Amino acid sequence: MGEVRASTVLPARRTPVTLRTADGLSLVGELALPAEREPVATLIGVHPLPTHGGMMDSHLLRKAANRLPAMADLAVFRFNTRGTASDHGQSEGTFDEGDAERYDAAAAIAWCKDAGLPRLWLLGWSFGTELVLRWGNDPAVEGAILISPPLHRAGDADLDAWAASGKPLLVLVPGLDDYLRPPEARVRFARAPQAELIVADRATHLWVGEPSVRIVLGEIVRRVNPAAWPLPTEWKD
Repeated sequence: MGEVRASTVLPARRTPVTLRTADGLSLVGELALPAEREPVATLIGVHPLPTHGGMMDSHLLRKAANRLPAMADLAVFRFNTRGTASDHGQSEGTFDEGDAERYDAAAAIAWCKDAGLPRLWLLGWSFGTELVLRWGNDPAVEGAILISPPLHRAGDADLDAWAASGKPLLVLVPGLDDYLRPPEARVRFARAPQAELIVADRATHLWVGEPSVRIVLGEIVRRVNPAAWPLPTEWKD
């Protein structure tokens, strides 16, 4: 048995994916599936702000893809929004402040639906939460997980639409966040009564460090596949 660390990559079936948006762009993506079983649910990762280094390989999304197919029988789909580059490649197009990215979110949801993946959950981090709230309230989506939501581009009308949908929202708020701290988050998300707000007192916006990563991945699994919770901290080599 070895301790699960930041660099841990557990077994999975990993496949490069190319998305095609309704406005004609090709986006880079990857699907990670459990190595020997079918997934019980699907996470669609939507990354932080690309103008500040956000991409599909941002550490929380990368670690979700590296661990959760094996640990929790989850499919993890990640992609680079328009104009975003990572080690997986660069997506076509240019950053559009979250507006034209509506086509990117729609393409990711449609691809996962067409691939027959089960129980689609959106997993947004920072800027990714803005895209989830604005453009992810799709009939094919079961629910959403919001990590460090700044609520800059997404507003009350978006929260009201999610409230009306009744779809579950899990909101992870760092106690030391740079943009939206717990007291304001409680007020803002009160518009969506079904939102479950989890506060990590010592975490920052970027969730740096393995203790913070374990909080995020653990809460994801607790909500999406509770049978696999709590996650192990060791894995057989």
